[in-house]
Amino acid sequence: MKNIMNFRKSLLLIVSMATCFVSKGQFDPNFTQYMFNEAIINPGYAGSRECVSGTMLYRQQWVGLDGAPTTLTGSVHSPIMGGKLGAGINFVNEKIGVAQRTAVSANGAYRLALDNATLSFGLQLGLVSLSENLSQLNLQNDQQFMISSGKKTAPNLGFGMYYSTSKWYGGLSIPRMIYNRIDVASGSTELENSFNVDYFHYYLTGGGVVSLSNMVKLRPNAMMKIVKGAPAQIDLNANLLFNDMIWAGLGYRSGDAVNLMLGAFINKQLRIGYSYDYTLSMLQDYNTGSHEIMIGYDLNFNKDKVVSPRYF
Repeated sequence: MKNIMNFRKSLLLIVSMATCFVSKGQFDPNFTQYMFNEAIINPGYAGSRECVSGTMLYRQQWVGLDGAPTTLTGSVHSPIMGGKLGAGINFVNEKIGVAQRTAVSANGAYRLALDNATLSFGLQLGLVSLSENLSQLNLQNDQQFMISSGKKTAPNLGFGMYYSTSKWYGGLSIPRMIYNRIDVASGSTELENSFNVDYFHYYLTGGGVVSLSNMVKLRPNAMMKIVKGAPAQIDLNANLLFNDMIWAGLGYRSGDAVNLMLGAFINKQLRIGYSYDYTLSMLQDYNTGSHEIMIGYDLNFNKDKVVSPRYF
C-alpha cells in the first residue's frame, strides 16, 4: 500500500511538472518572502538598500511529496560610484525530482536620482547549469527513462527597472530572457537555448509602508508573474510591523497557496524570517505544506551616515 501511495505521489508530481512545462508556466522558483530578495528577479534592485546587503532564502516546497522542489538562493549587492551604479551577484540552486538547476549571475544597475526617489535600469548576465537523470526513476522497462543528461551549461540574460521612494516601490523585470532546457522527451540530451519572447516571464512588483500608529506599520506587497500561454499568477501579502522590530502577516498566491509570515529585525543590520504555505491546489492531499527561511544582513561602511530603517 505504501509503495502504491509513493507511486501515486511521484506520478502526480511528474504530471503536474509536465503540464507546467507544456503550458510554458512558472519555471523560475517561487518564494513567499520574495520582497526581501528582489535582486534575484530584478537586476534593477541592485544597490537599492544603500549599503552592502546580503540575503539568503531556503525553501522546501510540498513537504511529504516525493521529488518536490527544494531551493536555496542568495544575493549580495551594493551601490557603487557614489550611488550612481549598483552591482551584485546572485545564485540559485534548485532540485525538482531528478532535475537540478544551478545559476550564478552578476547584476549591474544604472541609478537615476530623482526628487525623493530613485529610478534604476538593470542588466543581469549569468550562467545556468542544468542536469536531468531519468535513470534515478528506476523504470527498467523503458529505455527513454534510462537517460542521464550530465551537466549542461548555458548563458542567460535578464533585464529590470526599479523605482523606489522611502514609502513605496515598483518594479518590472524579465529575469530569464534565454530559454534553456534539456529535451529528454525526444531521447536527446542536447541543451536547447533560444531567445524567444513567447518564453519571457514578466514580473511586476510593488509595495510600500503605511504608518498606522507610532508603534505599528502596515507593509503590503504584490507581485504578478505573466507568461504567454498560462494564466497570470498573483502574489498578495501584507505584514504588520511592530515597533520596527517584529512582523507578522498573511498572503495569497493565486491557484496555489495561502501563507503565514513571521520575522524580526534582530538589530539594525540582521533580519530573519519564516513563512509557511498551505497548499490550495490539487496537490493539497499529498503534502503538508511548504516552509521557507530567510536571513538578511546589511553592512554599512559609512559610520558617519545615519542608518534609517529599510522596509524593502
